[in-house]
Amino acid sequence: EEQKQQWLPGMAEGNLIGCFGLTEADFGSNPGGMRTRAKKDGTDWVLNGSKMWITNGPIADVAIVWAQTDDKVRGFVVPTETPGFSANTVKKKLSLRASITGELVLEDVRLPAEAMLPEARGLSGPLGCLTEARFGIIFGAMGAARDCIESAVEYSKTREVFDKPLGAYQLTQAKLANMALELGKGQLLALHLGRLKDKGELRGEQVSVGKLNNVREAIKIARECRTILGANGITLEYPVLRHANNLESVLTYEGTSEVHQLVIGQALTGSSAFR
Repeated sequence: EEQKQQWLPGMAEGNLIGCFGLTEADFGSNPGGMRTRAKKDGTDWVLNGSKMWITNGPIADVAIVWAQTDDKVRGFVVPTETPGFSANTVKKKLSLRASITGELVLEDVRLPAEAMLPEARGLSGPLGCLTEARFGIIFGAMGAARDCIESAVEYSKTREVFDKPLGAYQLTQAKLANMALELGKGQLLALHLGRLKDKGELRGEQVSVGKLNNVREAIKIARECRTILGANGITLEYPVLRHANNLESVLTYEGTSEVHQLVIGQALTGSSAFR
């Protein structure tokens, strides 16, 4: 509670920025292999290691950093002004360009005992956070898909090809109909999962179903809409290729499609195929 009171009010007001440091350069889908380590030194903790692909890392006031300890993986509240902490910005991105992404570097970062998250032991803590993030993606991906379809529909009504609107051709209407069908199915899936969450009945593998399906279909929709817009689809006058580029990242962040397939497969068969 003391940690929450120290940081959450300022973050809720927008006066403080936080970031979540789990992923490492060599350990994305396998966070349990992380090399970042926290060692006890008296009553203090000393952290060494690095994190990669961390949203808001270079501008954050506080980082939640996950590290290996002698007592499993533990989380630590790390003020970014702490000596030994630094963050480098990832530049030249072609996707998610509106967000700031960075590498966190921890070199003998010394923290007091109360910096450790007391109730998060093992990977259940950070993975629980990822489940919440994946749940949001289920809806966000459908928002991107809807924007693409709406843009393509409007464009097809006004763009004339061989003396009639592009939207009057059967091929175009078939594309739009198929995309609207997948959008509707994805929205219904999101709604269903949201209702399960409200009742406290949502399981992790169900979130994987939603994330896998809705991102997969959203990126297909964005690419198909680009074909309707033709050359105009690659410009920033329309949102379609911007969504497609961003969805390329969404396809692999918060769990790759392959990881979600294995989560679903394990739920179906009872056997883990991760190792």
